[in-house]
Amino acid sequence: MFRIILFLTALSVPLLAHASGTRIDPAIDPARSDNTVPIHQPATSNTALTLEHTVDLAAKRAPQVEAEQYMQMAAAADRDRAGRLPDPQLQFGVQNLDTQGAAAFNPNGDSMTMQFVGISQDIPSLAALRAQRIKAGASQAVTTADLQEARFLAKRDAATAWVDLWAAQRADRLLMQLSTQTALAIATARARLAGATGSATDILAALAAGAELDNQIDAIHDTEQEALAELTRWIGPDASQDILAAPPDFATLPVDETRLLQTPDTQAPLLAWAPRVKLAEAELLRAQATRSPDWNVGIGYGIRAPGLSPLATVQVGMRLPLFAEHRENKDIDARHAELDAVLARREDARRAQIATVQRTLARWRYLDAQVQRDENTLLPLVHDRSATALAIYRGGGALEPWLDARRAEISTNIAYANTLAARARAWVELAYLLPEVTP
Repeated sequence: MFRIILFLTALSVPLLAHASGTRIDPAIDPARSDNTVPIHQPATSNTALTLEHTVDLAAKRAPQVEAEQYMQMAAAADRDRAGRLPDPQLQFGVQNLDTQGAAAFNPNGDSMTMQFVGISQDIPSLAALRAQRIKAGASQAVTTADLQEARFLAKRDAATAWVDLWAAQRADRLLMQLSTQTALAIATARARLAGATGSATDILAALAAGAELDNQIDAIHDTEQEALAELTRWIGPDASQDILAAPPDFATLPVDETRLLQTPDTQAPLLAWAPRVKLAEAELLRAQATRSPDWNVGIGYGIRAPGLSPLATVQVGMRLPLFAEHRENKDIDARHAELDAVLARREDARRAQIATVQRTLARWRYLDAQVQRDENTLLPLVHDRSATALAIYRGGGALEPWLDARRAEISTNIAYANTLAARARAWVELAYLLPEVTP
């Protein structure tokens, strides 16, 4: 019996040496019985990246926003030139040139031959010029709305990346706290084995529990790196400072819920629809303007053979819409149909936006209630169960109840961190819908 104890003691030495690699957060006091983490970790650095600063950077630096700014500049230039007369045309040549006889191709061979120069000007109808100006203004309004939507999307996606990084760091801290109890269980198993009241099986089981926890922590670290990469996409090198400031209160929306449900047209995803309707109306005006004739005026000056007086030419032309039933009216009918289609799509987008807000609000309320329940009830219960099971094991009980309680505690903490992230994402989706609201 004495030899068996010596063998088991010798076996425990390398196992315990491996256990020294178990991760323990140096900021956590192993002697504390309260292993909970505060809901809002205070910023530990003056350079901590806040959520507000993140969305501001994304609204300024995102390539999508820059692209829409250029499109807005292009639309402004197009509007400036819309509704103006086209460039005049310079005309010159030879008229009535004889092609036969002795005077063939001689500019002075016939009294009717004339070398001329002139200028002409196309004059679209006033209705057409007005339609051009209205269409250009509507196009510029569309680009302005597209720019606002691009800023909204950049803010939302950057804020989501910030939230994912914050939630991953929060999960990391939660799991690191559990390393302390794992190390304590391994130390207890060693002591019991040395006192001939335990077994090497308990040490192996405790080490396996520590390895499982390390796997979970590594997975969280991978999630952190993915979130950091996404954040870098939106704000650039500032994301390398991954020390995050305290988050806003995700349990409180920065905008009234009733307002979100009653004002869908003022929300970022729908801002472009009103100018799109105006653009379709402008296209209809342009089609209707084709029934008004366009004009052309020109003057010319011709020089004939020596001894003959020069001639002047004045001409006026007009487009004749003689087949409106098959041309202009068909154009008008097509633009009417397009306008009706835009109106129908806007109504569909409006209903979809209302439904999206309703679903997101419901999800945010549910997740907020779950976070409160986890913090007030579930997390303390699973922690107390694990601590109690460990205390029983240290007092001579079996290890299996602690192993079961530990797995449940790890799973609950991970689920809690995921719920925190999901609630924050729902908050982000709602917080940045109204362009004038700054959370």
